[in-house]
Amino acid sequence: MDNTPKVLFLSRGNASRAQIAEGFLRCFGGSQFVAFSAGTESASVSPLATEIMSEAGIDISAQQVREVVSLFRETFHCVVALCDEARERYPVYPFTRNLLRWPVVDPDAVAHDAEERKKAFRQIRDQIKNKVMDLVEAMNEPKRVFAESYPRAA
Repeated sequence: MDNTPKVLFLSRGNASRAQIAEGFLRCFGGSQFVAFSAGTESASVSPLATEIMSEAGIDISAQQVREVVSLFRETFHCVVALCDEARERYPVYPFTRNLLRWPVVDPDAVAHDAEERKKAFRQIRDQIKNKVMDLVEAMNEPKRVFAESYPRAA
């Protein structure tokens, strides 16, 4: 049985934020982790997300787009919701010890001209990159507590 920790990144459409996080975990975590991403709604990978990740040297074009319901039977070491808490809700995985919520604005919702949108995508990419690097570090320290968890159902 494979004991490699599985990490799930959730976003609304699995079009950008979760895809970006999955790409960074695959890059920084290598074979130490199994990375997944999923959305609460159906979408396709944002071409702009693919472009800005390519600028960072990471190809996410072959990553799979999934709806979260397709992963309900999976067990994850860590589930990360990349969301604007005021606007988005995500399912709770009751058997996952590490449930994290990273407040990341949806770059697909940024309604500006093309250059401003690209700038917003880059800022969000860099924000997610830093969070994923911290996550990899935290997961490599077994006794470290995850500080950004979100409330569990009572």
